[in-house]
Amino acid sequence: MSRILVINPNSSASVTAAIDAAVQPLRVQGGPIITVAGLDSGPPGIATQHDADSVVMPLVAWVARDDADAFVLACFSDPGLHAVREAAGGRPVMGIAEWGILRALTLGERFGIIALSPSSIRRQQRMVRQMGVDSRYAGSWPVQASAADTAGAAIRARLIAAGQDLVRQLGADVVVLGCAGMAAHRRAIETAIGCPVVEPSQQAVVAAIGALLLDRMEPQG
Repeated sequence: MSRILVINPNSSASVTAAIDAAVQPLRVQGGPIITVAGLDSGPPGIATQHDADSVVMPLVAWVARDDADAFVLACFSDPGLHAVREAAGGRPVMGIAEWGILRALTLGERFGIIALSPSSIRRQQRMVRQMGVDSRYAGSWPVQASAADTAGAAIRARLIAAGQDLVRQLGADVVVLGCAGMAAHRRAIETAIGCPVVEPSQQAVVAAIGALLLDRMEPQG
């Protein structure tokens, strides 16, 4: 049985639990085992570029020694994505920001991102530019919260308001949740704003499942 390891690069137990709940529907009979774990040595949240950079080498070391068949980096900064891919030695490594944005491109013309903070927005702007999809990017809207805050119910109204601002003020017709801890709020935000909302951890795990299934297929002919 193949296994996908989903790594939360921060040390917040509540965020790790939220990610685990988000991917639970993807644990299907006959499918890969999906395990979710947090980086105990990581910061409580990835709030700055320094936070993102600080977890790169621990992630590289973890992936290099782990025997999982595929990996998902469950942080919207996709910290160390390319270095981790090198460490994985050809095994699939999915970043949730990359896959969340790619999914959004199939659902509408202009996507917006609900961000934790202004510093998160700067990292998101760089990522969008590096992916070459800035012409489809409406912008990001911060909710002034930590990663741990997003796993609780109290923040839902702020997340909905940010989604509405992305649609009404910036012209987004798809919204991407910019933190792995926001998963439980996806349906409520989508209902409130009337536009598709992408939960990126789920999308990255789906991509990892697809990669493993395709690898198993026997060549035809």
